[in-house]
Amino acid sequence: MKRKTIGSLLTIAMIAPAAVPAQALNTPAQTIQAQEHQKASTLKQVKRPEEAGFSTFGLKRVDKLIQDEINQGFPGAALIVIKDGKIVKNEAYGYKKKYDGQTLLERPEKVKRDTLFDLASNTKMYAANFALQQLVSEGKINLEDKIQTYIPEFRDQETDVIKGKDTLRIIDVLHHTAGFPPDPQYHNPKVSKNLFSQDRDLTISMISRTPLTYQPGTKNIYSDVDYMLLGTIIEKVTGKQLDEYVEKHLYKPLGLKNTVFNPLQKGFKPKDAAATELMGNTRDGVIDFPNIRKYTLQGEVHDEKAFYSMGGVSGHAGLFSNTRDMAVLLQTMLNGGSYGNQQLFSKKTAKAFVQPSSMNPTYGLGWRLNGNESMEWMFGPYASDKAFGHTGWTGTVTILDPKYNLGIVLLTNKKHSPLVNPAKDSNTFQGDLFQTGKYGSVVTAVYEAMLKK
Repeated sequence: MKRKTIGSLLTIAMIAPAAVPAQALNTPAQTIQAQEHQKASTLKQVKRPEEAGFSTFGLKRVDKLIQDEINQGFPGAALIVIKDGKIVKNEAYGYKKKYDGQTLLERPEKVKRDTLFDLASNTKMYAANFALQQLVSEGKINLEDKIQTYIPEFRDQETDVIKGKDTLRIIDVLHHTAGFPPDPQYHNPKVSKNLFSQDRDLTISMISRTPLTYQPGTKNIYSDVDYMLLGTIIEKVTGKQLDEYVEKHLYKPLGLKNTVFNPLQKGFKPKDAAATELMGNTRDGVIDFPNIRKYTLQGEVHDEKAFYSMGGVSGHAGLFSNTRDMAVLLQTMLNGGSYGNQQLFSKKTAKAFVQPSSMNPTYGLGWRLNGNESMEWMFGPYASDKAFGHTGWTGTVTILDPKYNLGIVLLTNKKHSPLVNPAKDSNTFQGDLFQTGKYGSVVTAVYEAMLKK
């Protein structure tokens, strides 16, 4: 497997390599605070969008776009837009729960501004990545280290058809070039076979045993396994389960009370969250495996590996949040790792994590980048080439654009709808077919409200 040498952060920023200057990033927290002691921007609500360079009329077009689709059957959404440390818009649309099973409710529950949404793969960024960015900044993790440094049992086996685990590094996993399959379905014995697990500790051991499906470093394959592995490394380094670590060391310092794993175990009620799949994880009755949920999901993570195999807490999925909390997390990233007087990670680390891979300019370290036209479906045509963010399968997208000091959070429950044709395709829901559920149109309309005012 070809290795890249480590250069200075400045060099990396200019030539966009596949590697990150781990030694330059591994700065003790005390040094970070001394170097970056100035108070960072905190969010303030504007009275009029024009105060932050937006058009009131343009933002009403965003409302109309989403509301028209709500009227046509899209379930629900929440949108927050921030620019220059100002909250430009924070709006809720439609319904957090329309169905009980496949029965339409006579009185559907409306989305509110504080409604929690299942973030799905946005968990990767705002739990696992934020934790890694903090631990790298504090010198507790080096991205050039082999996975074996933290998980000794992670190694090639004689029976492995494709080898490469012995030399696999954290940075390879972050770039999604580690060789893992996208979804081994540990929870489903029909698919996972000898990797089957519905026990968290057993699943963590199964991650190390998961066979590689391609030679590491030869291609980008987006994989949940990558972030299940990264979550495990975070737990090994901190000695805490991922939820305990991020809730104490990331969210509490920022004053966030609505960003949690397993919300129903932490004082929230089902009605506090937007519902997702109508019949559990059965895809309207065509999927089955041991212990499968068959009731409408509300306040429980939808992702099967996270719920059944990881106890609701994983680096790849499981986090819930609302628009206001998410806006703080986006502003922290736009600030380069700080919010007010709180410093979570260094600016050098924040910058390095969004440098493009030399193999694929749309992949940073975990973050997806607006690296070429292939990402227009997510970022739209107006985002700068510095924009980055992530999506989540349940219907969530986050966009950060440093050129405009802009952040966009669109949270939807698009999976809270019937499947189009479950017998032929068990993953396409009616909500997926709407423009709001495809993200790009809403993101584009937000940019237009700023650029075409």
